[in-house]
This record gives sequence, structure tokens and C-alpha cells, in this order.
Amino acid sequence: MVITAAALWGLSGTAAQNLFQDAGVEIDWLVTVRLIVSGIIFLVMALLGKKRQMVFDVLKNKYSIFQFAIFGVIGMLGVQYTYFAAIDEGNAAVATLLQYIAPIFILAYFLIFLRKIPSLFEIFAVFLTLLGTFLLLTNGSAENLTVSGMAVTWGIISAFSLAFYTLYSEKLVKQFDSIIVVGWGMLIGGVAISFLQSPFSVTISSWGIKEYLLIIFVILFGTVIPFYLFIDSLRFVNSKITSLLSCTEPLSAVLASVLWLGVPFGIWQAAGTLCIIAMVFLLTLKPKKSAADAVKKEADIAT
Repeated sequence: MVITAAALWGLSGTAAQNLFQDAGVEIDWLVTVRLIVSGIIFLVMALLGKKRQMVFDVLKNKYSIFQFAIFGVIGMLGVQYTYFAAIDEGNAAVATLLQYIAPIFILAYFLIFLRKIPSLFEIFAVFLTLLGTFLLLTNGSAENLTVSGMAVTWGIISAFSLAFYTLYSEKLVKQFDSIIVVGWGMLIGGVAISFLQSPFSVTISSWGIKEYLLIIFVILFGTVIPFYLFIDSLRFVNSKITSLLSCTEPLSAVLASVLWLGVPFGIWQAAGTLCIIAMVFLLTLKPKKSAADAVKKEADIAT
């Protein structure tokens, strides 16, 4: 379930890249529709479950409404929009891998705000991330940036947004069921951006069956199904295992981008990819409790 979910997330990024670059689909519109439709589906699923009353508990007091508003707009919408913007400016492979440096921001949070000094193990993980990111973006030469500066900027903001999403959602999933947190987060984020981009304001005259299928894939197979599989998988395996298996996402994004869209990927970029994935493995496998433990929280809500 975890491998399938992670692979679908990676493939959905490549599908989005095809929509942006070949079909001329606007980022704002796709993010709006994806969040609203997926959010509604998740909340309907929650209403059909045993914890249906919890869906409306979110609206019972101003504080929880404020919490979900912050999570939906800055967390959920922030992650989704910046990730797609990085894809539009660069490609799905680089965008996905840059988003995977989010644990570094989480470690920085623990260091700066909680005064928890990182161990040598974690410092080595940071080094791997920086080295991997350098190789990924330059293919081994500082003179050759393989993607635009704007793509790098959006990718780093995406990683920062994911770090915020991970840390902020921790207290929400302790109060509410995960599927409810994800559902409300998506719906609120989608409604927020709809004030800037109406989901009904779109030109579809040039779309063919391919474009419709890709949009359905991004919404259904790239959002609803993988999120549900990932959340439900926690009934069978612990968060450590899910974190390890979720490394399928950048691998599937890289493979799909290279094989489907013909995105060039050099030997040093491949080495950089392995460095970033190795960092995730190291932080997940670390036996002792430390700041790195926060990274494993990411598995409770899914990226």
C-alpha cells in the first residue's frame, strides 16, 4: 500500500508536468480543482465511517477553526502550489527531490526553537542532503545549473512548506482522525485559492481525451487513492517502515520523467538523487531518539 501510494505520487507529478508544458493547463486551476475535489471526497469518506461526528467537531470552536485555516492555507495549499510551481518551472523529478530536503528544515526548527543540538549522525545527513542537492541541480559542475533558478526557488519553498505542514499537523492528528485532517486541510486550501482562481474559469476547447484522463489521474490516482492507501497502511506497519518505503516517490518521479517525458538526467544527478534518498533512510533508521525523530512524523500525514 505504501509503495503504491508513493509511486502514484511520483507519477502524478510527471502527469502534472505534461499538463503544464504540453496542454497549457494553469497551475492555479489544477491546484484549486485538485484540493477542492479531493477534500470533498475525503470528508464524505469520513462521514461514511465510524467517526463521522468528528468531521463537525472541527467547527465547534474558533480555535480549532483557526488551526485548520492555518494548516489548510499555509500547510496544505502551500505544499501543493509550490510543488506544482517547481514542476512548471523545472520538471517533476527535480521538484520531488527538492521537496525531500524538508527534514533539514525540521532539524533546523529543533535546533533554533527547541534548542536541541543535532548529533553527528544528523550533521552527516545534512551534508548528504546539501551534496545531493548540489549534484542534482548542477550535474557535478557549478557552472551548469540544470534547471532554472526559479525552479530551485519554488522547490526549496516547497520543502519548507512540507516541513511546516509536517510539524503543524502533529497536534491536529492527535485530536482528529488523519483522514479528517487531510480532508479539511485540502478543502480549506482549495476554497482559499479559489478566490484567486475560480475552478469554473478554464478554457477546455483545446483539450482532448488525454488531457481529461491526466487531470482525473492527478486528482484521483495522484491524490485521493495514494493518501487513503498511505493513511490506511499505518494499521499494518509502523511509521518507520512507511518512511522507508515512501522513498519510492522520488524514484518513480525520476524514472517517469526520464522514460515518459525524456527529461535529461546525468550520472552526477543520479548520484545526487541517491544522496537525498540515503538521507531519508539514515534519519528513519537512526535508533536513538533525537531531533531526527520529528522527520518520522511525516509518515502520519503523508507529503
